[in-house]
Amino acid sequence: MLFEDTYKTIKLRSEGIYKEKGSKFIAIALPVCSENDVKEALALLRKEFYDARHHCYAYILGFDKSAYRINDDGEPSGTAGRPIHGQLMSKDLTNTLVVVVRYFGGTKLGVSGLINAYKTATKEALESAEIIEKIVCDIYEISFDYLQMNDVMKLLKDENLHQFEQAFETACSLKFTVRKNNSDRLYEAFRKIEGLKIKFLRTE
Repeated sequence: MLFEDTYKTIKLRSEGIYKEKGSKFIAIALPVCSENDVKEALALLRKEFYDARHHCYAYILGFDKSAYRINDDGEPSGTAGRPIHGQLMSKDLTNTLVVVVRYFGGTKLGVSGLINAYKTATKEALESAEIIEKIVCDIYEISFDYLQMNDVMKLLKDENLHQFEQAFETACSLKFTVRKNNSDRLYEAFRKIEGLKIKFLRTE
């Protein structure tokens, strides 16, 4: 059985708004690739909405959705981050951050009211986002003698592999990306080239 080597994320920033009893909830959905992206995005949004009472958020990272976090930012536990995360899950998204900023209107909404507000604002933001499908790729580095250049280049061309960071001298090296489902087959094909060394770098 083949590994599921695609995932869904959003292309660009999108927003959604929900109002209830004077409170305003603005949801901002952003594509992110790392914890660092999340930190930078949160810092910028806290500046942009500096006068908001709460900046609640949830994110999911990784093609396998292996990293996630929810944050209620002072709202009652489970009323903000969890419903935001639930909407990300229902859209089957990863590498996506949603921050919902709240301007308090003076009237408390109660637990169910808060859950509904954070969920609805997030839903609005994700429904207005352009959802795209990306392919999971493995990245390898190969090093080989100049005499193997033709064999290497033929394989790269036949398989239509994206290559980068090439160095062609007496000893040559380059990196390439290959779709996850083709990774094992290509790894073995390169191993058959005499004298070539191949090293797995990462999956992204």
